Amino acid sequence: MIGRDGITGLVALAASLVLFYLTLDLKPSPLVPIGPGFYPRLVLGITAVLSAILVVQDFLARRRAEPAAGERPNYSLVVTCFAVFGLYVGLLPWLGFRIATFAFVAAFQALLDPPRGKRGWLAVLATALITTAVAYYLFEHYLLVLLPRGRWTDF
Repeated sequence: MIGRDGITGLVALAASLVLFYLTLDLKPSPLVPIGPGFYPRLVLGITAVLSAILVVQDFLARRRAEPAAGERPNYSLVVTCFAVFGLYVGLLPWLGFRIATFAFVAAFQALLDPPRGKRGWLAVLATALITTAVAYYLFEHYLLVLLPRGRWTDF
């Protein structure tokens, strides 16, 4: 029997394979060494592999863990997560990528797993700093994507 994770994995696997197949018709450009289909194929290939892993994991974990009696889904956390993400998107042009992303990652991590004590907060800040630095370096320097600079900070 397949569960929700397995169904989600199958849908994502099918979609990524269909889209991957469609990228095979993209014609390479003689002016650049990497053709227009390289990055879509890379992302879709990774998505297909991760989707297949999700299907296998769901198949191997045949029994489903039911919520404990009296335990209810935390819908307020879901709404709060969307609100934090919306705030991030709204503040991105004003604070710039680096400051807004640092604040978003730190706030989101603290929201999902509230830190306990000084060591927990240091872990949150270190994770936010490393995540922001890696994302900035990859996009700005490797992929040559211009990230937004803040109107308020010019950073």
